[in-house]
Amino acid sequence: MSEPREYQTEAVVIKKTKLGEADTILTFFTPHMGKIQGFGKSLRKTKSKMAGHLELLTHSTVSFARGRNIDTIIGAQTVNAFLPVELVNQFTVEHQENEELFNLLVATLSRLSAGSDPTLALRYFELHLLEETGFRPQLRECVVCHQPLEPEINYFNAPAGGLLCCTCQAAQPYSQPLSLNAQKVLRFLQANSYEQSTRVKLDVILGREMEGLISSYFRYLLERDVKAAAWLDNLREQMAKLKL
Repeated sequence: MSEPREYQTEAVVIKKTKLGEADTILTFFTPHMGKIQGFGKSLRKTKSKMAGHLELLTHSTVSFARGRNIDTIIGAQTVNAFLPVELVNQFTVEHQENEELFNLLVATLSRLSAGSDPTLALRYFELHLLEETGFRPQLRECVVCHQPLEPEINYFNAPAGGLLCCTCQAAQPYSQPLSLNAQKVLRFLQANSYEQSTRVKLDVILGREMEGLISSYFRYLLERDVKAAAWLDNLREQMAKLKL
């Protein structure tokens, strides 16, 4: 049975690429088709009725007509509008379903728009994005000797994918120390729901330590700097402007 020529899906706009004078190629993340692309005809013209429903990180219901090389966007209606984020685009591939990650993305952006603590919301999102994409860091046992970690400063090693005990870290380059408090918080966020995680209170020093560790892991995985710190600063600036 052939596929219907037209179809509709919920989607979050994660990337926009200009094409010619007025057209646009949009990248979407969807709950059942994963990352897909769509062609937006004359989307950058001032008279476009769909443009406002297809801004970056807008959660919309989008209609498509199937094409030979790329499907054409024929309709869009906003469900919710969000602030920008780039990590989902970097960690996903086209046409690979991941409903859990889609729900995580929508829930996180809703929390940020509602004024939740951005540091906590982002660290929770990052840890669970790593979980859903197969890069969950090992935080409870040494990734070399596989012994439970002692309650002391241990060392995170990005190439190894997790924490090293004090003994094993000596033979592993590029390891960075992680305080006991940061270890406890990261494990708690990794193992619990966001609602349970809101009990965690992050001070500035602890927040920066966790951000630095996760950012270094992202840099290793993506082989480039995802600029998480700059992203967070931009997020805070936008939230201040919007008085969220």
